[in-house]
Amino acid sequence: MENRQLPLPDFSKLDRQFRTLQEYREFSQLYNGAIREVQTKLDILDEEFKVRYEHNPIHHMEFRQKTIESMMGKLYKKEKPISLQSARENLYDIAGIRVICFYIDDIYRLANMLTSQGDITLVRTRDYIAHPKKNGYRSLHLVVKVPVFLSRSTELVPVEIQIRTIAMDFWASLEHQLRYKSGEDVSAGIPERLARCAETSAMLDLEMQDIYHAINGFGGLEPAALSPQLMKMANEIYESSKKSSEEE
Repeated sequence: MENRQLPLPDFSKLDRQFRTLQEYREFSQLYNGAIREVQTKLDILDEEFKVRYEHNPIHHMEFRQKTIESMMGKLYKKEKPISLQSARENLYDIAGIRVICFYIDDIYRLANMLTSQGDITLVRTRDYIAHPKKNGYRSLHLVVKVPVFLSRSTELVPVEIQIRTIAMDFWASLEHQLRYKSGEDVSAGIPERLARCAETSAMLDLEMQDIYHAINGFGGLEPAALSPQLMKMANEIYESSKKSSEEE
């Protein structure tokens, strides 16, 4: 039987592919490290609150790192070069943490404590609780830079943190599924109905927080500062409950 000699591979091409793969592995490890750094900080704050005040502000946390496809798509929309270096320079949400809290007070208190730590750099704040999106979406978005200590260097890596209540997360999850996962045009009147659901959810958040404080007080904590809009909603709840009590 004739011996057939296989052609030699293009070693230069293989080397480039290996280096590209290795670069992505190091890139991914860096952002994973940033997520773990912030997660640890939040876990410690949550545990401290349990010990000091018998209250855990965090219900649960979710973590994600953008896929290559997602990064490429965002860079393309921004009209930026498509490369890992370009992603590091132009994208601030490659690493993401979603923090689900019990009450609105917990959101602002947790955000203030985290961003006041000496090794955290606050890059950007977008308060969609004080200023909800048109569709009714509510959440506090922070972009922070956290140091990741490597064997040969220390890198400051951005992490996007979304902090919301259980009610906000419930609404956002269902709204996303209803509007974007169906793959169909949204019927007339549906956006308005979803926005009304968001308002109802926001009122529920304030009412549950008010009930919590009525039962437990503030437990040695100062109430977190509410925006004028939230204060207005809180006053409406108070007046409504007061009127109901008088009618009874």
